[in-house]
Amino acid sequence: MSKILIVDDEVQIRTLLARMMELEGYDVCQAGDCKAALKQLELQNPDVALCDVFLPDGNGVDLVLSIKKAAPNVEVILLTAHGNIPDGVQAIKNGAFDYITKGDDNNKIIPLISRAVEKARMNVRLEKLEKKVGQTYSFDSILGESKALKNAVQLARKVSSTDVPVLLTGETGTGKEVFAQAIHYGSKRARQNFVAVNCSSFSKELLESEMFGHKAGSFTGALKDKKGLFEEANNGTIFLDEIGEMAFELQAKLLRILETGEYIKIGDTKPTRVNVRIIAATNRNLPEEISAGRFREDLFYRLSVFQIQLPPLRERVGDIRLLAKAFIANFSAQLSRPVTTETTPEFFATLEQQPWKGNIRELRNVIERSLIVCEGERLDVADLPLEIQHSHYEQSDEGAPGSFELSAMERRHIARVLEYTKGNKTEAARLLKIGLTTLYRKIEEYKI
Repeated sequence: MSKILIVDDEVQIRTLLARMMELEGYDVCQAGDCKAALKQLELQNPDVALCDVFLPDGNGVDLVLSIKKAAPNVEVILLTAHGNIPDGVQAIKNGAFDYITKGDDNNKIIPLISRAVEKARMNVRLEKLEKKVGQTYSFDSILGESKALKNAVQLARKVSSTDVPVLLTGETGTGKEVFAQAIHYGSKRARQNFVAVNCSSFSKELLESEMFGHKAGSFTGALKDKKGLFEEANNGTIFLDEIGEMAFELQAKLLRILETGEYIKIGDTKPTRVNVRIIAATNRNLPEEISAGRFREDLFYRLSVFQIQLPPLRERVGDIRLLAKAFIANFSAQLSRPVTTETTPEFFATLEQQPWKGNIRELRNVIERSLIVCEGERLDVADLPLEIQHSHYEQSDEGAPGSFELSAMERRHIARVLEYTKGNKTEAARLLKIGLTTLYRKIEEYKI
């Protein structure tokens, strides 16, 4: 039940308003002055405060500031016996939901209270959502215990409180966007937009329009003005992924934003000013791109004021088990599969033997696929993709006393054929020239 705090020094008016609110189904608490109001605010945690302007120990307009400071989600409606435009303007500036006159506006109070209650509830929902988003994209959500990763996280934490540009480098799939989001949500811009754009996803002309916007009629098909992503990210953060793929001609526009905070839209004659923090990422070697004439040297130095290198997964072998367990728990819930994070010992050992050229993204995809095919409650090597199973058995056999036995060779050959047929056992049996029942028996026998 929503709760209303009524603040008025006249008992009769307070009682009348309280009765009206109770008849509408609201829970009501009362106070006769500013001091009592702030005490009730602390004890009762109301959704809306209905306050008189003139109180024995203060002014309702000033009380709005105190209430919003103590409880930002509470909406305040001011009541006054004498309409006063300057007071009304100041009340709204101080954060009041509305300002109405007693008597003349009695018929407006109930609908106004209803709207204020809905706004207060929305404030609470938004606060919870922001908190959840902040936790999801916080530095604490970056999993790993390796020294290289911890060093990268430490650097990112330090730079998050500033507005300097950041350049994230590392192989594909190492988590550059995750770091960019953590930097944004750890900064003073956290309540503003985080806009991500992949520079390799667009042609030069389309990327220019997407990033900087255009004016109507500036080119064929430009039927109306369009805001660019930099404008959408104003006062927030823009993440330019794959910055090394950006066309050389567009790099000059980006450099101008970094230097002046201004750019000119396609077809416009006046500059647009923005206040945006830029985080860029690339898997390319930008100094080599500069030498080849594909990337501006001046832009590189502006972007790389603070550079963070993210380590590949093969250099974080000790983190694979931790990441895999997190992915198992996540996909188990998403896919409604009763799979525990306690797998067979061979499962994690096999994961730790892989080169992971696609890094964390590849590991994530492998875990998701394994949960889909898993028929029990524990993941096993048999649930992994065939190419990973094959490498596991090859490494297990290599140098072993029985690695030259006919059965070991047969197992490897069957695994290769199954890999060739992408798991199609009927086709594999045909190529091996054995019966399907025999193939199933050998798969079970060799644990392929």
